Amino acid sequence: MAKRREKENTGAGDGEGRESRVSRDWTDGHVERWLPVLPGLDPDIEGAVTRMKKLTVHLRRVREQSLVDFALERHEFDTLHKLAGRGGRATPSELAADLDLAPASVTGRLDGLEKRDLIRRTPSKTDRRRVDVELTASGRSIWLGAMDVLGHEEYRLLGVLSGEERAQFSDMLRRIMVVAEEGGGAHWQ
Repeated sequence: MAKRREKENTGAGDGEGRESRVSRDWTDGHVERWLPVLPGLDPDIEGAVTRMKKLTVHLRRVREQSLVDFALERHEFDTLHKLAGRGGRATPSELAADLDLAPASVTGRLDGLEKRDLIRRTPSKTDRRRVDVELTASGRSIWLGAMDVLGHEEYRLLGVLSGEERAQFSDMLRRIMVVAEEGGGAHWQ
């Protein structure tokens, strides 16, 4: 494949417009190896899908390392995340629905998180039969810390694109996701 030249765009808005060579990545070699084997292979589709897979694996590894760094199990993070997404307060049944789990499974998760002082359960102020779950300051801090690690990596990766390019990229992925979701179900959540 011929190397292309294009304007370097760091997303930093330096405005210098320097020329730079487009760097090759692992996927370029992968596509080159498969083209002779599968002559009908569309190199752009194979390249895009392979890069999405590799980026997903990379971001998953960053996320898993952030959980180790903050001494969280994945299920603990997921529970804190869903709770934070509800403004830091929810009922166990709401969390069970958000996590797509049986209520008994959520109870076990909450027990562990409460022992670590990451959440607290209090009687509902509106219904005496109900219990509310809320993030503690410690729970919010640990959740935010783990989120920040992944967020920094996401910004580092996508920061090579300008704001306009990021919007275009997001729009293109949305168009692809709409097609994927048409035959999907709850597994996209």
